Amino acid sequence: MSAITPYMRRTIAAPIRVQGVGLHSGTPVFMTVLPGSDGIAFTLGGIRTLALPRHISRTVLCTRLGPVSTVEHVMSAFGGLGITDVEVEVTAPEIPALDGSAAPLVALINGAGIRDIREDEQPRLSVPFEIVDGRQYIRVAAGSGLWSYTYDRGEQWPGRQTFSCTLPAGYAAQVAPARTFAARAEAKQALERGLGQGLDYRTALIIGPKGYDNAPRFSDEPARHKLLDLIGDMYLAGIPVEFLDVTAYRTGHTVSVRAAQRLHSLVEGSSQMR
Repeated sequence: MSAITPYMRRTIAAPIRVQGVGLHSGTPVFMTVLPGSDGIAFTLGGIRTLALPRHISRTVLCTRLGPVSTVEHVMSAFGGLGITDVEVEVTAPEIPALDGSAAPLVALINGAGIRDIREDEQPRLSVPFEIVDGRQYIRVAAGSGLWSYTYDRGEQWPGRQTFSCTLPAGYAAQVAPARTFAARAEAKQALERGLGQGLDYRTALIIGPKGYDNAPRFSDEPARHKLLDLIGDMYLAGIPVEFLDVTAYRTGHTVSVRAAQRLHSLVEGSSQMR
């Protein structure tokens, strides 16, 4: 990317407070989002962790940043709305699930208002690149915000779904409302293992063998939610979504965090981003 175009760093105009339970732990948690000016950071028990790829400590079932789990939905909302600087404080080690999507947080952010902080230079990217792991892949290029995800269950229903969206314009209406999802059998197994304690018909779309067990918000909601997760994980690199074109196939948090790590390492002067 040769042209250097300025963009605006933004924070929220007023604090946001929300409570709920963790999607996997079922633990009650209070979350406060405060205006900031030093990147995006999560604080638990007085320990502040900047939202950077190198601080990811686990990627099984969710993305854990330092001691705080399931940050992907919050990071996705920040990326989709162009929020670059906020302080997130939580009282337990998992973000509240809310309704399993990013839509409630998007509504709260828009209600609080978004405030410009300062102008910054568009990052110069040494891309394209590709991360491949078996059948999973992510392709990243400098672009204009075209993001695409393909969810593929093979011969199992609903088979293959591909969803594409131009960001940030389409984020709030087309991506943010898509909920966490789980196959009925997998959800049962997770509960038996003590996982998914906050998972129910209010926080997730459940996939049966021949259809959805509860009403979907979109016919391709799984593909949209996987894109939501991908945006959240990739935003750890600190690159505004409108400067990238990203295509992903069947990826989970491990591969998307690897892509964020690679992207962050390729940005010239990436220290400016956080």
